[in-house]
Amino acid sequence: MAIALVSLILIALVVLYFYLTKNYNYWQKRKVPCANGVLPGVGHFWDLITMKTTLSECCRKIYNNNRNYSMVGVYNLRSPTLMVLEPKLVKTMMQTNFTNFHENGVKIDPDLDPLLANNPFFTSGEKWITGRKRLTYAFSSMRLKILLESVKQVCKQFENYLDKKLSKVGKIELELKDLFARFTAQVVSGAGFGVDGLCFNEEKEKESFYAMGKSFLEPSVVNNIIFMFVFLLPSLGKIFRTSLLPKRADRFFRTVIADVMKQRRTEKIHRNDFLQLMAELERMEGSKIDLDVLASYAVTFFIDGYETSSIVLSFVGFQLASHPDVQAKLRKEVLSVLDKYDGVITYDALKDMTYMDQVISESQRVVPTMGFLTKNCTEEFELRGSDGLACHILPRMEILIPVHGLQEDPRYWEHPEVFDPERFGPERKHSIERFAFLPFGEGPRICVGMRMAQLQIKACLATFLRKYSLELSPKTRTPLKMIPSSFFAAADGGLWAYIRPIH
Repeated sequence: MAIALVSLILIALVVLYFYLTKNYNYWQKRKVPCANGVLPGVGHFWDLITMKTTLSECCRKIYNNNRNYSMVGVYNLRSPTLMVLEPKLVKTMMQTNFTNFHENGVKIDPDLDPLLANNPFFTSGEKWITGRKRLTYAFSSMRLKILLESVKQVCKQFENYLDKKLSKVGKIELELKDLFARFTAQVVSGAGFGVDGLCFNEEKEKESFYAMGKSFLEPSVVNNIIFMFVFLLPSLGKIFRTSLLPKRADRFFRTVIADVMKQRRTEKIHRNDFLQLMAELERMEGSKIDLDVLASYAVTFFIDGYETSSIVLSFVGFQLASHPDVQAKLRKEVLSVLDKYDGVITYDALKDMTYMDQVISESQRVVPTMGFLTKNCTEEFELRGSDGLACHILPRMEILIPVHGLQEDPRYWEHPEVFDPERFGPERKHSIERFAFLPFGEGPRICVGMRMAQLQIKACLATFLRKYSLELSPKTRTPLKMIPSSFFAAADGGLWAYIRPIH
């Protein structure tokens, strides 16, 4: 009896092994090199599943171990996934042959996440074209100048918040992500929806847009499991009815948008915000935009405007605190430019802050907000690398682009480990390999909110640097290590700095 039981267990294990590994000769058959370290059933992402590291770091490691190839095969659990390792192939997919790869790799179930399902990042076809057209309209140069008026009001509130904290002491110690998330959440509420987000009111913090953002975007084990279900295990996500946007947040955005749009469609008062632009667009199109679609645009505005922008600001702040010479040079530019514009932050003044652009770009190169991108093949295609490797890609094949690996490859960046804003200066930026630097993506699907993000980031930094200085606190753990349970870049232990008035 015991022998029979042991035999059955062994047979079951052998069957399970063959089931879990039956696809694992996929790349050998196609004569594409396969990355080392594949495990039965989990592929190349064991460290991600066990929360030892981030997906960005997994991709970066595979890139560094295989960068002599133009492409390498990996396995996402049991599914074959191609990772492209040279900028030429990135350009092929994101620009030259965009029609063959026009979908982003992540799919959102509209039954589970109806608001996120209309986010242009996740949509395709006509829905993507319509959504992108509307958001491009909202973020044109003329309309960004309108939105800047609301951003400037937040800059004043931000200044008052810091002045109040500094009024009784010579310096304060703050966590930079927390500080800048208050700023970006207040921008989203004001420039986005024309309401007070209460982000600088610590007494009413629980009711704020800032608290709402933290509830579902802050790194946590639960949030990481949700991200894994959505991005790696969508079939399990459906079984467990997993949604990225919690029901509370879904109700919150629907209520805010319904209330505000009801006012905008009837009142004659003009506001300088995103929803005002949507109301104007309705009049131009001659029909009302569905409230669910408007709410989904609002969530897009919120996630892009609040989370990703505050991440960029926090790491720029870290770099400025770590490099006092860069901070001094940037402050000199800010004061000089603002002096030209009578001390007023204008659209043209921000445009003139070119060294600030260099600092932001270099910070995004060193620590990308999201260190990877995914694409789906939509039409059969033969992908050929410069080393002679070729892969016949079928529809629905997922492609990984290791952004972090490309952005620190010494073949494209001189001394990539050094923080050097001068590499983006006027004399050197033209030699940069364009598709080895992807902070906002590239091609037709480049981030539609990029210019709005840059506007609020620059306005925030200009406001801060003309009055305050940053010094790194010993509480910041260096060298930086990212939190494994985070989808976006998030420093373990936080980014802490001392803030002092400069006068």
